[in-house]
Amino acid sequence: MTTETNLPSLSTLEYIPFIDGNGQLPEQLQGKIGVYAIFDQEKVLQFVGYSRDVYLSLKQHLVRQPQHCYWVKAQTIERPNRTVLENIEHTWIAENGSVPSGNAQSKDKWTQSIDAKAVMTPEEQAKYDNPANDEMAQTKIIKNVARRVEAEILAVLEVRGLQTQIRFNPKLKENGLLDLK
Repeated sequence: MTTETNLPSLSTLEYIPFIDGNGQLPEQLQGKIGVYAIFDQEKVLQFVGYSRDVYLSLKQHLVRQPQHCYWVKAQTIERPNRTVLENIEHTWIAENGSVPSGNAQSKDKWTQSIDAKAVMTPEEQAKYDNPANDEMAQTKIIKNVARRVEAEILAVLEVRGLQTQIRFNPKLKENGLLDLK
């Protein structure tokens, strides 16, 4: 267990592949409380966060930012302690020498549901904005946009070899949002 006086250095932790040779996420982090650092393909730090279930958080980040999730380093603790988790997070960011984009200007892309409305094609936007549409028609259009974005994400993850099942929350799609169930 980590104590405040024994904050682990990010550089001393092992890199764990985000998706292993069997297409699985790091199952050893399932149900674990801890701090994690996500790195891109070149092992450049992209995001540092903490969670009550590191595995679920990693899964969520993978669907939100698949192009940036190739490696992870993690430190788990036995009991939830926000102060300890935040101290580790701040220490790792300071050790990096600069704030990763996922903790700065791109934070929403890492921590919020995917907004399919933001990536509508001009054709989808024109259809959506058609004055003849009622609320039901707009909801249907938004749902279809969310399904398209979902399919694109799943295709990228399939190319990466992911075997872990990914299931998006169907209720959020009618609002144009994608998040895991």
